[in-house]
Order: sequence, then structure tokens, then C-alpha cells
Amino acid sequence: MPNIVAGKVAIVTGAGRGIGRGIALLLAQEGARVVVCDIGASLDGAGTDMGPAQAVVDEIKKAGGAAIASTLSISEPGNAEKIVAAALEHFGRVDVLVNNAGILRDRIFHRMSWSDWSDVIDVHLHGSFAMSRACATHFREQNSGSFVHMTSTSGLVGNFGQANYMAAKMAIVGLSRGIALDMARFNVRSNCIAPFAWTRMIDSIPAETEQEKARVARIREMTPEKIAPLTVYLASDRAEGITGQIFSVRNNEIYLFNQNRPIRTLHRSDGWTPEKLDAQLKGAFGPSFTPLERSGDVFSWDPV
Repeated sequence: MPNIVAGKVAIVTGAGRGIGRGIALLLAQEGARVVVCDIGASLDGAGTDMGPAQAVVDEIKKAGGAAIASTLSISEPGNAEKIVAAALEHFGRVDVLVNNAGILRDRIFHRMSWSDWSDVIDVHLHGSFAMSRACATHFREQNSGSFVHMTSTSGLVGNFGQANYMAAKMAIVGLSRGIALDMARFNVRSNCIAPFAWTRMIDSIPAETEQEKARVARIREMTPEKIAPLTVYLASDRAEGITGQIFSVRNNEIYLFNQNRPIRTLHRSDGWTPEKLDAQLKGAFGPSFTPLERSGDVFSWDPV
């Protein structure tokens, strides 16, 4: 059986380490030519290092694959066009974009600075938009293409000290859905994955209480490579018809998330006042309110 993405050209951001590295390696193993994008920054976005991206390229080439490195920052909009241009120059086309790059600036909200907020939004959201927009024209012209965006259960469910990260990751869900709607007519698909994996991105999770330490111990069992198979499948033509969806990978489990829809309704033919709402809203809607939970509260069982 031929490799599942044979002949395709894939761009993977944040591919020098962790989840992105695992995705880039499996894409190459499955026949894709890969643009490995990574500026080699620290977890909070500081500094640059050409080493991680080039190391992944070298690993792909050693295994007989084809890859190039890019260390351009996706947080600068003009760089997205340059990254896509490099893919076209070296490989002649672009078929897949995996928006994986990200940084963390965890702060409790009342201490979060503007730079904590804006830097995270720039990389996760603005970077994902810029890269997606740079690929979109080519996907439209060739009447095919697949976007895979990394979201997070921190955004889908919640976490302490991550209002910036949560906002960015939820916004990526909206971006993906918008792309899916606008580009379905061109046979272009767009999906999200919320990955569970032990990487430096979650190494900063608080682990002070025994419960938190136990949670971190469970997460350590989930290696970054476990995210790659679903990503590669969604990048392939065999995922035809799957678009606008939110998936999650947790060790050997794969989830499909629901998406926002009305769940209860309340009606008065004579209209509403604050007093009438006070009399009825809590009683009618209260049992259906979404609890104020964190991701670890929802995913409380050991990974399979």
C-alpha cells in the first residue's frame, strides 16, 4: 500500500521539537516532503536557534525523505508568504499546513501584562492566520488542500493562569471553522486537534498538590509522537469529507468534541425585564450551566 501522503508537500510550524517534530517525521515517513518551521525560541518565545529545525531536517533526510528548514518567525505576517514561497521553490507545490507553533506566558489574570497577552496571540492566532492565508491562494488554485490547527483543552475546557492561551486556542477553533466554511467549495479541509502530550509547552503546569502531581505523572506517559497519526490522516486525501471538526488525542484515545449549539430556551410572550429574568432564569437554565472546570477535572481518568 502506498504511503498515505505520498507526493504531498507539508508545512509544519513549531516542528523543531515535541509534537511538531513528531508530525514532521511521520509526514516524511508517509511520503510527504516537509518544510520544517521553527525559530528555536524558548518556551516563552525568547531567542532564536537554527539547531532544532535543522536537526529534524537532517533526521528526515537520513531516513531517505526530503525536507527543508525555515527559521522565520510566523508572528511577523510577511514571513508566512516567504515560507510558502520556499516550499514552492524547493518542492513545486504546497498541500498541507499544520499550524502547531506556540508559546506560553502563564500568569494569573489580574497580573497578566499586555505583552503576556499580545505575544501569545501573535504567535498562536496571528501566526496561524498568516500561514493559513498564505497557503489558501495555492489551495484554491489547485482545488485541494488540508489545514490542521492545534487547539487545546485549556481553551476548550479551561485552566488556571492561561487566559491569553485559552483565548488564542479558542480563536483558532473559530479560524478553522471559518476556513472550512469558506473553502469547502475548493475541496479544502480545515480541522483542529487538541493534543495531550508531555512537551515543554505543558511542563509549566502547576504541580504543587498531590492531585496536581498525579495529573502530571499521567500526562508524562503521553508522548508527542502519539499526536502524529491523526494529524497525518487528516492531511491525507483519505480524510475526504472531514472538515470543520475538533478532535483530541490522549495517548491511545481519540475524541471528537461537540461544538456550541443552543441547549435550552426560555420564552415569555410578554417580554422580559430584569425582575422577570431574576425570577426564572436560574431555575430554568441553572441545571444546564457549564461547570467552571479545568481540563484536568474533565479528563480525570488515567489515559488509555
